[in-house]
This record gives sequence, C-alpha cells and structure tokens, in this order.
Amino acid sequence: MKKNIQLAAAILGGVALLSVQQAVAQIAVKGETVYTMAGTPIKNGVVLLKDGKIEAVGANLQVPQNYKVYTAKVVTPGLVDAHTSVGLAGIYNIPADQQQLEKTAPIQPELRAIDSYNPKEELIEWVRSYGVTTINTGHGPGALISGQTMTIKTSPDGFSSLIDTTNMIAFTLGSSVGENYNSPKTSAKGMAMLRTELQAAQAYNKKMGNSDASKRPDRNLKMDYLSDLLNRKHKTLITANQSQDIMAALRLAKEFNLDLVLDGGAEAYLLIDELKAAKVPVILHPTMARSFGDSKNMSFETAGMLAKAGVPVAIQSGFEQYVPRARVILFEASVAVANGMSTDQALASITSTPASILGLEDRVGSLEKGKDADLVLFDGDPFEYTSHVCTVMINGKVVSEECK
Repeated sequence: MKKNIQLAAAILGGVALLSVQQAVAQIAVKGETVYTMAGTPIKNGVVLLKDGKIEAVGANLQVPQNYKVYTAKVVTPGLVDAHTSVGLAGIYNIPADQQQLEKTAPIQPELRAIDSYNPKEELIEWVRSYGVTTINTGHGPGALISGQTMTIKTSPDGFSSLIDTTNMIAFTLGSSVGENYNSPKTSAKGMAMLRTELQAAQAYNKKMGNSDASKRPDRNLKMDYLSDLLNRKHKTLITANQSQDIMAALRLAKEFNLDLVLDGGAEAYLLIDELKAAKVPVILHPTMARSFGDSKNMSFETAGMLAKAGVPVAIQSGFEQYVPRARVILFEASVAVANGMSTDQALASITSTPASILGLEDRVGSLEKGKDADLVLFDGDPFEYTSHVCTVMINGKVVSEECK
C-alpha cells in the first residue's frame, strides 16, 4: 500500500510539474514599443510565445488564458553577437581560461571551437544578462588561420543549445600575426603562405573527387576544412583592419571564390565602394575599441557610414584584452547611435544583420511567427544609458530577470 501511495504521489507530482512547465512555456510579452526588426515598430505590441517559438506578433493581441504575462517599455529580439571569444576566453584572463589562440603554428583551420568551449564560463552569463542570446564564438584573431567559430545560444542549457559546430573559419591579416609567430613577419609573406595552402587545398579537393577511391589521398583534417572553404560550405572570416590588408582579403576571396566576411575593418570607411561592389558584409570592431596598432585609424562613425552606404554591418563584442574579457554589444551599438547610426540601423547591427551574416535569419534576429522565442525586455530606450535590460528569454524560457 505504501509503495502504491508513493507511486501515485510521484505520478501526481509529475503531472503537476508538467502542468507548470506547460504554463511557463506559454508566455505573452507586452511592450509599449515592440521592435520586430521585420517591419515598423509596433506600439502596444504583444508577442505570444509557445513551446519555445513565437506564436504571434501584433498590436493589442488577445492574450489567451493560462499565458503568463510580462510587460516592458521596449521589447526587442534577442541580441546576436556575430564575433566573440566568449566561452573560449574566460573572465579571469589567466592562462587556465584562455583557449582562443593556439600559438604553435600560424595555420590551423582544423581547430574546433567546440573542443575548447566551456558552457559554464561566467562570461556567458555576463553577456546573457545584457540581452545577448546568440553568439558566434571561437578562435580569435592573431594567426593566419586560427581555427573555427561555432554558433550557440547563451542559454544555461549549455551544449543542448548548440546551433552549428563550424559556422566560419577565422583568418587574420596584419601585424598581430608577426607578434605571435616566427613567420610570417610581413603581410606579403602572410598572403603567400595562405595562397600556397589554398592552392594545395584545390589540388587535394580535385584528387578527393576522383571516381577511383584508390587514387584519393589519405584524409587530412587541415585540407578537409580548407576544401570546405573552397566549396563555400563555411564562411571565411578574415580579420583585417588596415586598408591594404582589407584589399588583400578582397583579392584572396576573389582568387579562391571564398564566401568572405570582413572582420574588424578599422579602416573600412576608406573602402566602402569596394566592399559594396564585392557584396562583403562587415562584422565591425567594437565601437569603443582601443585605437592602437592596426586599428589606430578606427572611427566611432564607421558603423553609421557603412550602414548609410548599404553595406551590411554587424557590431561585435570582439576579442577583449582586459577583464572581464567581453564587451557588451548593446553599449557598443549605443555609441554608434551617438555617432551617426540611426536607432533602427543600430538595432539591426546587433539583431537581424548578424543573424543574416551567420545564416541564421530563419531562426533568430527578428520577432516573427515560427522563429525562436528569444526576447529582451527593457525598462526604457535600449540605447539610453539610464535604461536597463530587465528580462531575457531564450527559446521561450526566462533566463534572466535582474534589471542590469
């Protein structure tokens, strides 16, 4: 009898828990202004969430029974950080938590971000609390080819929120490479080394396509990933800040038909016409990055100039050299608004545009029916320094409720 009672209690407890989960899975978010990033902002907007997806978006929608209601001054999609090292770079800036750059060789496309990513890293919680729900993170700049980037939600669920293990392969052109390796020491040598490796990958790719399996070469991880770049399976993320290095990146992409994304771009404002003609999107350096070295000629106005010219631009948190090792893209976009970017352009630079650059526009970056239920709730204008992120939702779950 006692066992039966315990079993019944367990069943009832499970039913009760299921009921709570179902109730939590059904959420209505009301905002005085809702930026869907798929049209004009909605006044008195409502976003209905069910089972981790957006069920409906509109003005003054009827909220069904049993939906938990959240209210906010402003509602936006979850923020998307197009390039960071969070999860490989740790918050304490000590050797034990710095996994973003392998300095034994300058060309290592086979290094996977997922093998170094720490889903429990405190920096993930830090950026999540400021509205960042999706990140493209991985090996940082500083090597000719430093490794791969991965896309993942910042959810506390960790690897279960993984989107893609290899979204991009990260390159670097510029003086930082020479600071980390014995060779190359100049841009010309660096380009020659890259072209040599990509030519070798072309030959490898051709041989691997031989119909006679006995004539195919042994599998080579480095060549496999470089072949993927040649076949445009992955995007080629090239960090280049000086104008001559940006031009070298454009030439490399044209020669090998690479799916290029420019990263950094401190002097991109000098090459707007060239970037636009090549249809190359830019993941711009943090607006408030320190101006030294290859980035000495960066400008607060670059983001606005690129957006005005029609060049797709996302603002990144980047590769911070000091604790807490992660910038906040919300603040970086705010400074861009103060220097020529419109509010809509700045919001796009940390939501819909990075989602598109990452190939995730069917899931994140805007509030539309069927997309992932990633939302940020503000108590005021997102780009006003007195406003706060008060609630963050990922896949329809509340993951942060502290106003920050």
